[in-house]
Amino acid sequence: MRLQSSSVIILMKAEQERKMRKEEDESLIIYLKKEVEAALLRTDSLEKENQELRQEVVRLKAQISSLKAHDNERKSMLWKKLQNPFDSSKTDVFLQKHSDFVKASERSVEHSSPRPSIQELAARKEKPAKVPNPPPKPTYVAPPSLKEVNDSKLPPTSAPPPPPPPPKMSVGLKAVRRVPEVVEFYRLLTRRDAHMENRTNSAAIQVVAFTPNMIGEIENRSTYLSAIKSDVEKQKEFINYLIKEVESAAFKEISDVKAFVKWLDDELSSLVDERAVLKHFPQWPERKADALREAAFNYRDLRNLESEVSSFQDNPKDPLTQALGKMQALQDRLERSINNTERTRESMIKRYRDFQIPWEWLLNTGLIGQMKLSSLRLAKDYLKRITKELQLSECSGEENLLLQGARFAYRVHQFAGGFDAETVHAFQELKQIGSNSLKQ
Repeated sequence: MRLQSSSVIILMKAEQERKMRKEEDESLIIYLKKEVEAALLRTDSLEKENQELRQEVVRLKAQISSLKAHDNERKSMLWKKLQNPFDSSKTDVFLQKHSDFVKASERSVEHSSPRPSIQELAARKEKPAKVPNPPPKPTYVAPPSLKEVNDSKLPPTSAPPPPPPPPKMSVGLKAVRRVPEVVEFYRLLTRRDAHMENRTNSAAIQVVAFTPNMIGEIENRSTYLSAIKSDVEKQKEFINYLIKEVESAAFKEISDVKAFVKWLDDELSSLVDERAVLKHFPQWPERKADALREAAFNYRDLRNLESEVSSFQDNPKDPLTQALGKMQALQDRLERSINNTERTRESMIKRYRDFQIPWEWLLNTGLIGQMKLSSLRLAKDYLKRITKELQLSECSGEENLLLQGARFAYRVHQFAGGFDAETVHAFQELKQIGSNSLKQ
């Protein structure tokens, strides 16, 4: 009996130890699962950050290359003018234009205008002061402040101004939801093929040399400086009028900002050199004028890009590589523009608020949100094109093409915050073909 009871005790202890080990193993498995999930999330975050950094590097390289090309093109033009004795009198105008290139390159092409010739500058000395045109009337006029009401001595019975209309900028009601299958399918394929290629293109730019003596000779010419001095003296009233208009400008619609900036640039184009003349007027509200231009040009560029993406149509006659390349290029431009805007959005909104410039279009409920949703059109066309190609019996490089489609779907899914019903359907068709291919 003692032996039996001791055996039972030993068995019970062994059973308890087995249960404890089992519980420890289960706890360890749960812990490891959580660690793996956390590691996957960190990996996704690092991949996205790495992709953003690469895009930023490419953007900066392209900007540097563009600036160098533009700079050298201007130098080449100067060299040609110096070689032509009949046009030598115009070279002083060109150098000042070259010195302002870096700042002017950030402006829109609409704002840039060619510098007048020496003969035109001389003629402008005799030109009377310019009579300014009135600025465009905004679609909504902000109500006057209490100080303005008291100054104008309005009667107390005057009707109060109407309330501001609701903002017109709003994202259309489009059902977008997260699709975990997109992430899972992309991860499944990337485990099978982790090869990713990054191509960088570099272009050699020919540099034109200029001697210090040559540049010094051009800078020492006085015709251009005399024309600036003439503008400062004769256009004082005109510039003071523009100063008041810019300082008092307040808008509720971004379209009114665009119209006002166009009017302002048209008025300032009558000056020999806008910045050279305005620097003699310390009261010129440069920060507000630059903020108005920045808002108008940024909105215009983003709206044009959004329209281009929304109206994109895949041409079935285009070769596969060409068609996919077009869609990838549009998505690249879309992501670069949105990422650059979101990176500085907080500071832009603060500045626009201070200067009474509309800023709601910078939010995800405005133009930025519309641009993100427009990328779903690219994803749908991209997936349909690859699905159609994979359905062909003679399709070569099937796995690479499948991975390419999954990668683009994952990219747009993360960018837009999900898929709509049509894009989900296009993805399901691609996934079905891919699943059948992986089983074989």
